[in-house]
Amino acid sequence: MSEISPEEQLATLRSSIDNIDAALVHMLAERFRCTQAVGRLKAEHDMPPSDPAREARQTARLRALAEDAHLDPEFAEKWFNFVVAEVIQHHNHLAGRGE
Repeated sequence: MSEISPEEQLATLRSSIDNIDAALVHMLAERFRCTQAVGRLKAEHDMPPSDPAREARQTARLRALAEDAHLDPEFAEKWFNFVVAEVIQHHNHLAGRGE
């Protein structure tokens, strides 16, 4: 029985990472398609681009999910804050605020 070399193990692990990265990009694209629809709805009805109460609930929810998944909750919160900032920028643009 032949043993798998460290180089082959590395290649296998990197292939898995590449597949996960591709899935993440597709999931983010889908998320932004949904948030763009939210932004258009908010713009049509003159609703504010951000919802601090929802963002706080989502932050708490994602921190708990991160803990359950053994992911650093601080990292999950930083990621969420980055995404929310981008979404709010899109919403402002859709509303003609250009902020």
